[in-house]
Amino acid sequence: MTWDANLYTDRHAFVFHHGESLIERLRPQPGERVLDLGCGTGQLASKIAQFGAHVLGVDRSPEMIEKARALYPDLEFRVADATRFHLERPVDAVFSNAALHWIRPPEQVIARVAAALKPGGRFVAELGGRGNIASLVRALEASLEVSGHADRKRLNPWFFPSLGEYSALLERYGLRVTGAVLFERPTVLEGENALLDWLHMFAGSFVSGLPREEAQLIFADTVERLRPNMYADGRWTADYVRLRLEAVRAA
Repeated sequence: MTWDANLYTDRHAFVFHHGESLIERLRPQPGERVLDLGCGTGQLASKIAQFGAHVLGVDRSPEMIEKARALYPDLEFRVADATRFHLERPVDAVFSNAALHWIRPPEQVIARVAAALKPGGRFVAELGGRGNIASLVRALEASLEVSGHADRKRLNPWFFPSLGEYSALLERYGLRVTGAVLFERPTVLEGENALLDWLHMFAGSFVSGLPREEAQLIFADTVERLRPNMYADGRWTADYVRLRLEAVRAA
């Protein structure tokens, strides 16, 4: 999947703005080495660095990393696959916001997180949880069906686990869960075209390879299906559900 880094920073800043509260759970310390896994365009890596920590941001998207390097030239960013990356030496903490639900199989990324941490190192993450954007997914799948592309449901790129499911995976790989919460977070998307922008930004895999005009019609139909329940007073509200986790690698 190719990411539009400019569309991300210009119209989807809510992703990293919501992630700022997660840094409070990380509690970065001066001199610590922190890995920002799925760093996107680097805004949260920059926030962590302001605490005096040494931050390495990694993301699979070359477009995101190019933008991050342009925005924060004093920080270190690398293109890396979260299921395969290797670090020269372990870190004190791994941080991840709004990235892990994109990564399959989850076992592989958790194994790499565990390997990246020092004994006693911290893992703090937030991702989409069970029920995240459920209304949106149903509407998009309905639009695919009526357009003759029901088979494209299999192109769903997301993994939205339950609290118990992901906690069990962490424990299996030697990460002791110290905190976990699944919570609803209705998320405002400002503007008449905000939901259409969201679909182009995050749901492109469903229509990849289709003629542009056909893809546009599918997304437009999805928008209209959601309008009665999601749009009011010039803004959309998406049905986000978040899973927030904290864990420590066994000593």
